Amino acid sequence: MTDPVTFSAPASPAAHHNGLPHNRFSLALDRMIRAIGRGLSWLWLAMLVVVLVNVFSRFVMSRGSIALEELSWHLFGIAMIMTLAYAVVEDDHVRVDVLREKFSLKARAIIEVLGIALLALPILGLMIDALVPYAWKAFVLDERSQAPSGLPYRFIFKSFLPLGLALVSLALFSRLTRCTSLLAGFPRALPAATESGEAR
Repeated sequence: MTDPVTFSAPASPAAHHNGLPHNRFSLALDRMIRAIGRGLSWLWLAMLVVVLVNVFSRFVMSRGSIALEELSWHLFGIAMIMTLAYAVVEDDHVRVDVLREKFSLKARAIIEVLGIALLALPILGLMIDALVPYAWKAFVLDERSQAPSGLPYRFIFKSFLPLGLALVSLALFSRLTRCTSLLAGFPRALPAATESGEAR
């Protein structure tokens, strides 16, 4: 009796990384965003340390710190906004379209092109346009916490808001080019062997 033979289809560029092929532009952008996301992931550990120190000082030493409490909020906000782009690149963000998995790869790519080009990028552009003056005003006015013992230099935290959204815009634009690589062949898709060397 012979062993059953299993046949597997040859890998194609479209079969890698959630079905969408990479191009040189998207590959470079995604690698940069992954590096930033992995580097900033240490902020979560820093936030945990700050929270633990604050809890210890408040409940053990009876000496709570408004500055430490505000710092934990700021670190949480910065870590969240600056790692959103990483979630987009890894396709680990929440999707509300329950029908998506039933669509073909081409249909999903068309929907993503329309959603990114007509909705996501314009809205992010408006948000960034509003947040840059928001951060600049905090810098000009030397804004600080309203609490007497709170943190100064509020503009530092506020500056991360447009910066994080700019990274999300880059991540979405990268994904947009991957969709057009699949649908229109532009930019030209990379061979599967090139994509396989990408560190996830």
